[in-house]
Amino acid sequence: MATFGYFLSSEEHPPNALVEQAALAEQAGFESLWISDHYHPWLDSQGEASFVWAVIGALTRVCELPITTAVTCPTVRIHPAIIAQAAATAQILAKGRFRLGVGSGENLNEHILGDDWPAAQERLDMLEEAVGVIRELFTGELVTHHGEYYTVETAKLYSLPDELPPIYVSGLGHKSAALAGRIGEGYISTMPDAALVERFRATGGAGKPTQAGLKVCWGPDEAAARELAYDLWRNEVIPGQSPRLLPLPVHFEEVSRMVRPEDIKNACGPDPQQHIDAIKRYLDAGFDEIHIAQIGPDQKGFFDFYEREVLPAVRAL
Repeated sequence: MATFGYFLSSEEHPPNALVEQAALAEQAGFESLWISDHYHPWLDSQGEASFVWAVIGALTRVCELPITTAVTCPTVRIHPAIIAQAAATAQILAKGRFRLGVGSGENLNEHILGDDWPAAQERLDMLEEAVGVIRELFTGELVTHHGEYYTVETAKLYSLPDELPPIYVSGLGHKSAALAGRIGEGYISTMPDAALVERFRATGGAGKPTQAGLKVCWGPDEAAARELAYDLWRNEVIPGQSPRLLPLPVHFEEVSRMVRPEDIKNACGPDPQQHIDAIKRYLDAGFDEIHIAQIGPDQKGFFDFYEREVLPAVRAL
């Protein structure tokens, strides 16, 4: 049976608000948490981008829900040896409820130290080596690694949990979904695409967990909710490779001018059926865990609405 979690948007909410939302999510009956890992927001109007590892520590103090990073890029901005240490510490604090979600990242977050942004296949190769480095360090042994992309010199993790965090891999295309099947202990996506889920399963992911996330905008007025979704998250409808290549929120602002308000297909407003139908697309695609983010400031209204109108209905599906 599928489970339903809450998606914490680090790009839209300050860290204290994310911690409060996690507690509200647990009270409303959500079963897990996703949290995004960004250095910059996509659009300046979103306005936030806190350090995810500090927030995760705080989340473990206010709720008992499993937590997944959706997703961390362990390849450019932060060396995989540091991500290994961060994930091990998060798993200890979360008492075994942490899942390390990783992906090949976006130039938006990864260019900040002056590194060149590699081509797509090279980013996947870097991700594969990075996951290998993390797993080497998870052994607790002294690790020296001289690879194609990463060097680790006599490093050893001393603070290790009894149960290591599983590594889930993001895949938004056929190559990355296949890589997730081959090296991941689970799969992450934001697309209700059954073909990608099948690709993951066919390349080594059979029987492994699949996670997905989507954004909605609950509100008493559908038109106002749809306008808010457009103002804050129209970047999600930018087509092609631009979302992986653009370096700054101002560039997303410029490109997103091509997005029309009618292009926003998120579930918006007070009709529970819209929200149920949006979630059902991910169920039909074969996802086991589905995480929903509320766009905008009315988080308490959203949690009340989902607790009463949506979660019981999607669980009945």
